[in-house]
Amino acid sequence: MAGLKEAILDAAQRIRPYVRRTPLDESLALSEMGGDRVFLKLENLQYTGSFKLRGATNKLLSLAPEMLAHGVVAASSGNHGAAVAYALRRLGAKGIVFVPEHAATTKVEAIQRYGAEVRRWGTDSVEAEAQARTFATQSGRAYISPYNDWEIVAGQGTIGLEIMEDLPDVETLYVTVGGGGLIGGIAGYIKAACQTKSVRIVGCLPVHSPVMYESVRAGHIVQMESLPTLSDGSAGGIEEGAITFALCQQLVDDWVLVTEAEIADAVRLIAQTHHLMIEGAAGVAVAAYLKDTQRGQKRNVAIVLCGANIDLEVLKTLL
Repeated sequence: MAGLKEAILDAAQRIRPYVRRTPLDESLALSEMGGDRVFLKLENLQYTGSFKLRGATNKLLSLAPEMLAHGVVAASSGNHGAAVAYALRRLGAKGIVFVPEHAATTKVEAIQRYGAEVRRWGTDSVEAEAQARTFATQSGRAYISPYNDWEIVAGQGTIGLEIMEDLPDVETLYVTVGGGGLIGGIAGYIKAACQTKSVRIVGCLPVHSPVMYESVRAGHIVQMESLPTLSDGSAGGIEEGAITFALCQQLVDDWVLVTEAEIADAVRLIAQTHHLMIEGAAGVAVAAYLKDTQRGQKRNVAIVLCGANIDLEVLKTLL
């Protein structure tokens, strides 16, 4: 993973003027509940309310100027699309974002607010991604993948770099998994940087959409239906041949699946104890920590709160 580590270091330099270095705050509440020293990586405070800005910005800045000027195409259930739209606005460029028909209203509105054109397609993120790729090829534009791209993975991996700088003795890390770009980048950096010690990487998923978990168990990317979940930001299928699959196979040590009730409880818990709003995908990682049978060993634990973009009506039902 040395090559990925170097790519992440390069990405950190490239995106620094455009993204927020988010805090790593100690959580006294979770520490008391879980029996460890728990820290929260607050990507919910990132510009656009999601970690996705890191990868999107790194990818756009990696494009040739003429390709960027021609406009780009992306596909997203919401957060990646908003990140691409925001970064394009900062860079003075244009883009089109394909979203599944069921994409959360709050996230779609954010994409449009930042200035990108939205096109709805299909009932699943994989269908939207396939159409976006086809359109990009036909129109001669760059396609900005949500996860299946080394520049995207490297951008997300800058979170791992920041965690190691702020908590060099981290021992366990909880990360929500959808397409695998976030955990692949973070784990890629941390495993390469911690050659003298072992850091346990835990992949966290909703029971209603455990696609990467089932794929790793099967030894190949599986096609399966995702049920409705509060973790809409991580839900959906995975592209065939995705580079993140091998990363998850090699770098994720354990997996924890959580129910919808557990996700809801986690969202409420963070609101109550930290006065922070998080989306369901971030709640997955918190819930996974509380459910993990290996917690409570007085370890230094980091949980990535990957986003804050929860639909207001959904939030009302949880509170």
